Amino acid sequence: AVRTVPRRLQRALFVLLMSMTPGAFAHGGVAVEDDTCIMTIGTYKAHFTGYQPQVRASQEFCEDIPTVAESIIVLDFISRPLRDMLIDFRVVKDVNEVGVTATIDDLGSAEDIERATMFRRPPEKFPRGSVDVTIEFTEPGQYIGIMTAIDEGTDTRREYVSVFPFSVGVTNWWARLKWIVAPLLLGAVLLFWTTRSRDSTAPAS
Repeated sequence: AVRTVPRRLQRALFVLLMSMTPGAFAHGGVAVEDDTCIMTIGTYKAHFTGYQPQVRASQEFCEDIPTVAESIIVLDFISRPLRDMLIDFRVVKDVNEVGVTATIDDLGSAEDIERATMFRRPPEKFPRGSVDVTIEFTEPGQYIGIMTAIDEGTDTRREYVSVFPFSVGVTNWWARLKWIVAPLLLGAVLLFWTTRSRDSTAPAS
């Protein structure tokens, strides 16, 4: 008789396979959708793209910045209402070491955020729907980007905030090795279960 894989083992294998997908390691307000980085700001969305032309030519990156060098971050608004809002963009050092789960509340008070800020572009409207900033990173480490969209309506003033942690010049070994390690683990688990099933159904001598 052929034994099916138990549901508990099926769930474990599913989690393993999901961990290999690009979106599994999305950082805060930035997620990978169809090989494209999408930033969520409240109910709105923008396309996130990074470049390091001095060291990486025209290569694009999403979320983590591979090298300590001058970096260009481009935000293209997918949601048209963002063009009519004031956009405040800053990068702070992850002084509280909150990592990829960071939220705006984790960063402390406005004064704490100001002290940790290493780059800021003051509020400005971008009617063409595109923002680009050039940031000179001088040391590797963990950073947090904060984009605030300010909607100054006739009666109310609303702010929408997106927080996205990222690293600079830090090697992500899992991203490099997962395509080797994960299939090996998957194969080992299936081999173990197949061998166990065959042994349990073999007639006693």
